Formats: sequence, structure tokens, C-alpha cells
Amino acid sequence: MRLDSIRTPADLRDLGPAELRALSAEIRSRLVEAVDRSGGHLGSNLGAVELTIALHRTFDSPNDIILWDTGHQAYVHKMLTGRLADFDTLRQPGGLSGYPSRAESDHDWIENSHASTVLSYAHGLATAQAATGGGRRVVAVIGDGAMTGGMAFEGLNNLGHSGLGVTIVLNDNGRSYAPTVGRLSESLIRIRSNPTYMRRQRRLEELAEHLPWVGELVERGINATKAAIREMLEPTAFFETLGVHYLGPFDGHEVAEVEEALENAKAFEGPVVVHVLTQKGRGYEPAERDPIKHMHDTSGIKPGSYTEAFTEALVKAAESRPELVAITAAMPDSTGLLPFRERFPDRCFDVGIAEQHAVTSAAGMAMGGLRPVFAVYSTFLTRAIDQVNLDVALHGQPVLFCLDRAGITGDDGPSHHGLLDLVLLSKVPGMTVFAPSSYQELQQMLEDALELCDGPAAIRWPKTAAPHVGWDEVGCGLSGRKVREGTDVCLLGAGKMLAVASSAASLLAAEGVSATVWDPRLVRPLDPALLEDAARHPLVVTVEDGFAEGGFGTAVRTALAESSPDTRVEVLGVPVGHHTHGRPDDLLASFGLDAEGVAERVRGSR
Repeated sequence: MRLDSIRTPADLRDLGPAELRALSAEIRSRLVEAVDRSGGHLGSNLGAVELTIALHRTFDSPNDIILWDTGHQAYVHKMLTGRLADFDTLRQPGGLSGYPSRAESDHDWIENSHASTVLSYAHGLATAQAATGGGRRVVAVIGDGAMTGGMAFEGLNNLGHSGLGVTIVLNDNGRSYAPTVGRLSESLIRIRSNPTYMRRQRRLEELAEHLPWVGELVERGINATKAAIREMLEPTAFFETLGVHYLGPFDGHEVAEVEEALENAKAFEGPVVVHVLTQKGRGYEPAERDPIKHMHDTSGIKPGSYTEAFTEALVKAAESRPELVAITAAMPDSTGLLPFRERFPDRCFDVGIAEQHAVTSAAGMAMGGLRPVFAVYSTFLTRAIDQVNLDVALHGQPVLFCLDRAGITGDDGPSHHGLLDLVLLSKVPGMTVFAPSSYQELQQMLEDALELCDGPAAIRWPKTAAPHVGWDEVGCGLSGRKVREGTDVCLLGAGKMLAVASSAASLLAAEGVSATVWDPRLVRPLDPALLEDAARHPLVVTVEDGFAEGGFGTAVRTALAESSPDTRVEVLGVPVGHHTHGRPDDLLASFGLDAEGVAERVRGSR
């Protein structure tokens, strides 16, 4: 097999056109097999096969620095940089990361899964190369969806101002459900990329430099003449006005065409955008037919999950609340908003990969009398914590943040674990934070938040399966729910950790230890009745799936230190760190956050 012979990117350079086509087909076959087995991001990688091959035939990685914005499109890059033998371990415990990883390879410079950041990395690395006299070329691959993010524009603006020699590859695969740079395409495609035209422009500009101007007029005259020539030969365009050359668009599935474009880009002084058009899901019919389904992790929305509970409850709430609107940052599929959008198309807003804008826009919507619900992954909301604090909370606006993938998420690794939201949101003045322990609790909490909260509120839930319970096992309002009565220890299991606390209580009961168990329901503010009941126990143990420092348990310990200083409080949570990918239950168990770990902490603390 041709792919098995590719040990380093240099092995690509002697292949002819027929061999490259065969290699591309083989890579796609291997991608489908691997992602079908381990889950992951299929469509974006299928679309980037020829582009990745062209990049590695044109540039000398890792000497040249290739950066991937939203690193889930880097599976092919991993295959071609010496990791093919381990590709079957993709996203598996102890195996390859689903994103670039500096620990895996010198070819991976940034562990990047939060979109729109790569141009800022490129600016910094190119600045360092210029300052140190390094000869490495910096190449940044960014998708059209990522170009909706504010950081992308900030990075682009600074690259244009700097004049640094960075090659920016705009991988335009036409994400249809989010506003993308494709909205600028009418302007982009007017820019001529014909080599004859480019040579003619350079000759005219060189001629202008040799015109016999003197004195202080020289520099201004040359620049003005160049500007006039550019204006004459091409329309004003988005990239050019920022000081970035534009080439394209090119067929991203023609290796030779992309290679030629990349080689041409090298010849320019300053930053250059090479605009390539690719097809998401290329070569795999199911992904071509349904690119949204194969956009993100192919595991999709599981029946019976917390996300499904949110979807059902949100649509139901919107039926009776015409002021309710939903917002997403380019992820209506994964966050469960597609059914809402189908039912209420004029009340669902996809702002692109722009979480900061989403939050402040939601504040404005609330000021105008709407009731916005922002559905977002926990890890992505923390990109906009300043806006949550100062744009929403400072103004006391009733925006509801619905945080999917909170806590330990599993196979997507350190960039996707939702471990900061409890710590950060609990410090936002006026914020109410709900943590559901079941499918039904989430639905009740959505109703409670809309009905009872006149300021900012959040509901956070995990990616793991949601327990289904009877409605007699569901709390109500802004209070907790006692699950089990005991005398020796009080266990407080926040959200999904209620199941762990309950199981630990059963283990302890078999040893003669009587445990009270509470479902706090609210992690901010704390329920006074819960605190009062906890204070009658000599030992209180809190269990949460966020960072142990500064979260729910810390707040309980602080409160009881004032009201019941003789009560000992043990705070169990995730240790502060960037934790690897793995099965959520296994990772939690490694932190002592399973039933046996909680029971052992109780035994050691009595």
C-alpha cells in the first residue's frame, strides 16, 4: 500500500500524479475506517486530503512551521508525519490525540482546537523568526468558518500591518449553516489570480519605483503610484485593504494546482492568502450527502442524553414564550438546536465562531425584551467570560447560558474538558448556576430558570448519558433535594456526581456508616436548607466534576466555616491541570471521583 511507505513528508515529493491520486483514495479509506471505529471529525479531514499533501510537498515540515486552526482537520497531517502506525489508537486512552499534540510530534506546533486563533499564533511565530534571523516559513491553515471569529480578523489585521512573510491557506469548504467568509466571496472571486496579470502588475510597480522623483516626494510618490496601479488592475478587496495579498480561488482537490499556488505565494513579500475551495466529506458518499452530521464528532446527539432533554424542553418552552430566542456559535447540531431552528427559524441565530459577540448580542436582545438562550459547549463559553461578567451580569440581564459538555468530556482531550465553568461562573455577581442530575431535572431546571431568574443564569450538563427518573425524584425551584437521610456524613453530589454520591452511600451503609445524600441542584447560590442540614453532620463531602479549587465545594466549605466551624468539609473534584483524553468514567475514577474513591475519602476522614 502506498500510504504505508510514507514515513516522512519528504516521501511524498517523488510521487507522480497517478500515485498521488491513489494515495488520496487510500488516505480517505483509512480515515473512514478509523473514525468509524473511534469517532471523531470525518468530513473536514476527507475534504483536506489533497490540500495536506500539497502543503507537505511544498513546505519542509517541521523546519517550516505548519499551523492548523481548529486542529481536528489535522488527521491527514498526522498520517503523513510518521504517526500512521498508531492511527488506530486515535482518540483512544493512551493513543493519538484527536488534535495536534506537541507531545506527539515535532510537526505539531500548537495544540489548537478552539477556532480562529491560528493567525495570531502565526503572527507571533513569524515575529520571532524575524527577530532571531530564523529562515523558517510560517504557514497557517484556517477554515472559512473560523474566519467568522474576531481573533481571526485581529490576527489578519496585524499580519497585514507587519508585512511578515506568512502564507495563509484559507480552506473554504462552504459551511452552509454558519455565516462564513464565503459571504465575502463576491468580492474575493473578482480578484484576479492569473499569473500573467500578477507579473504585469509587478513590472508596472517596479517601473514606478524608478521614476525620477526626488526628495521627500519619492516614498509618497512610489506608494501612491503602486496604489493607483493596484486600483486600476483589481477591485478593492477585503484582504488587500488589510495589507494581505490574495491569490485564488483554487481547486483544493487538485494537488498540482494547490502546489503551484503555494509556490507562487512564497515569492511574495509579506503575508499572502491562498484561497482553496474544498468539499467537506469528499470521496465518502454519506458525508457528502450530510456534511452537518459528519461535521463534528460523529457520535452525534445520543437518544436519552442531557442534550436531547434540553432540545425537547427548549422547543416546548418556546411554544408558550414568543420572546424566547436561541443563539449558537456555529454549532446548532452538536448543541441540539436544529429541531428548534426547524420549528422557529426566525428565532434561532447562528453568529459563527464568535462566542464573545454571541454573549454581548444576547445581552442586547435581553435589553430589548427578548429572552435569549445561548447554547454552547462549556469550554467555548470560557472564551467569553469577560462578556458574561460585564456585558450580561453587570447589566443584570436575564440571559440563560446552556452549557453542554461540562466536566470531563472524554476523547477530545484537554481543550474540550469543561472544567472551568463552575469556578468562573460562580464568581459572576448575580449568576444562578444549575447542575442537573437527570434527564428530567434538566427539563425542570430550564423551566425554573426561565420562570424564576430575572438575571443571568446557567445550566451545565455533561456529555455522558443522562439518568432517567420519575418526576417524583425531581426537585423544583431554587432549592436542593434531599435524596437519602443519614447521621454520620453528608454527601453533596453536584449534577452527574449525584449518582456517584448515592453509590458511595450504599457502599458505606454496608460498613455501618450512615450517609445523608443531597442533590444540590443549584451550585450558585447555595440552598440555605442544604447548608443547615449539612451542618448537623460531623463530616461533609462535596463531589463535583469541575476543578476542586474555587468551585462548588469551596463555596460550601466557606459557608460552613462561618455557620458551623466544627463541621469538617472535604472537597472532591478534578485537580487543576490540563488532563488528557480518555473515557470519562476512567478519568474521574483516576481522580477519586467514583463511588469507591468517595467512600475511601469518607473512611479516611472520620
